Amino acid sequence: MQLKILYFARLREELGVAAEEFAGEAANVAALASALAARGGKWRALADERRLRVAVNQDMASASTPLKAGDEVAFFPPVTGG
Repeated sequence: MQLKILYFARLREELGVAAEEFAGEAANVAALASALAARGGKWRALADERRLRVAVNQDMASASTPLKAGDEVAFFPPVTGG
């Protein structure tokens, strides 16, 4: 499955990347976050759902939101500046 992943605000700065293509299996947002967090180090921040908000195809999503090939997933902190 191919997904486009976007990172915003503080999260983008911490990870050092604004966007990436993900090729792997992830049935839902929680599985994707877990796969990314498994990279270790700074990526572990993606495992803490309380520190993140997620949108799938520009709609707010939850950990249980299913994913399909071609989806755009955006991770961002709960409060972002303008």
